Amino acid sequence: MRVLRQFHSFIRSFILQVIDSVHSLFFRFIPIKQFRYAACGPHIAAFLIAFAITFPIGFYLNLYVVFEGSYLKRRIQLFRYFTVAMLCILLNYLFLKLFVEQFGWYPTPSAMTATVIVTLCSYLLQQHYSFRRGK
Repeated sequence: MRVLRQFHSFIRSFILQVIDSVHSLFFRFIPIKQFRYAACGPHIAAFLIAFAITFPIGFYLNLYVVFEGSYLKRRIQLFRYFTVAMLCILLNYLFLKLFVEQFGWYPTPSAMTATVIVTLCSYLLQQHYSFRRGK
């Protein structure tokens, strides 16, 4: 039981340090309590856990299964893969906002359409940028 309490204390303080350090960029606009709530909501936690699992698996599969033969160094590929992943997250968010709030579409078809568009963009960017072949 004591080990669990120590583990909990360590994880809690680590998460608070990360959240509070990011909050330092926004402290003029949003109070710390609301920022912590927004950063720790269940949907955000689910997203971060899923990203932490799928990012390394996706990089490995793209590197060794889908886009073999790239001449770029692994660290360059990883950085570019991360950049494209961040761009795709932003695109997904923007397309959902556009389809639901501007076009008035229902959320499910909006998500499906955004997924198709973002997947196509991701594939093309990974092929021609992250895992480029030949010079």
